Amino acid sequence: MNLKNDLLLRAARGEKTERTPVWLMRQAGRVLPEYREVRRQANGFKNLVETPELAAEVTIQPVDILGVDAAIIFSDILVIPEAMGLPYQMVESTGPWFENTVQTSSDIDKLKVAGADDLKYVTEAIRITKKELNGRVPLIGFAGAPWTILSYMIEGKGSKTFSKAKKFLYTEPALSHKLLDKITKSTVEYLKAQIKAGADIVQIFDSWAGVLSPTHYSEFAARYIEEICSQIKEVPVTVFAKGAFFARKTFAEGACSVIGLDWNMDPAESRSIIGNDKTLQGNMDPCLLYSSYETIETETKAMLKAFGTERYIANLGHGLYPDIEKEKVKFFIDTVKNFRHS
Repeated sequence: MNLKNDLLLRAARGEKTERTPVWLMRQAGRVLPEYREVRRQANGFKNLVETPELAAEVTIQPVDILGVDAAIIFSDILVIPEAMGLPYQMVESTGPWFENTVQTSSDIDKLKVAGADDLKYVTEAIRITKKELNGRVPLIGFAGAPWTILSYMIEGKGSKTFSKAKKFLYTEPALSHKLLDKITKSTVEYLKAQIKAGADIVQIFDSWAGVLSPTHYSEFAARYIEEICSQIKEVPVTVFAKGAFFARKTFAEGACSVIGLDWNMDPAESRSIIGNDKTLQGNMDPCLLYSSYETIETETKAMLKAFGTERYIANLGHGLYPDIEKEKVKFFIDTVKNFRHS
């Protein structure tokens, strides 16, 4: 399908763009009253994820309401452990919770490598979204990185330290690799199914990258991300590893097209480490959007100048927070869209 707005894909491929493309992590979500209404109708987050028509509806909302240059399919990274045989619940105001966790070799043996058929509700949501978008903007597919997925499968819930998961890496390295291998194979299958259904670009979220040491990150995280990236040839792949400032050089040498930066990673320093062969994405602190319109405009323009005109996609350095005003989110997006380098 010919896209009317292909800025994001051109930037990801390193082609010239008339202006900087912009989208936001967690753009389909609680900053939008329209999203909250659909979630209420669905009777909860998990039902919304698993109902393709509703997932498609909230995927498209930010394109209509905020004017972003891409849609990202509404889903959750934890659909992978569930498809592998480890179901989760989303507990209101506390987050994900797994009744069973992975503790032993036999627990890993019971898990399967998830295939496309195990996640039909996501691929169906992608098909519906593509049809409804009708070529207006690209659609981003995504998955969690293997280390982040493993951390939930062992911890059973969110954590400030993920000390149980890290303990597992130290005390059971062979089992850790065994589980990471299964997660990686499942993730490749899943992303390929998303691409087949219509995703134009995919992103790998390593949300808990920053809790690992550089040595552990290299052994238990980066190598599996690279395995995924090297197997996805059909579309550009973005890697976003929050907190893993030490892995920028590793990603620069890998098979991804785009490297997402959080707000602790300086644009100029990142470009000097990564070089000119990758597109950078990011990296405004989401908390900027609590400030005045004047401050938002000043800081956004400074960010755009720092990243320059080549190989860059504007975004936040992490997802939107639920209590940020919708109008300020739109103002940030419009500031990016209206900016021209002098």
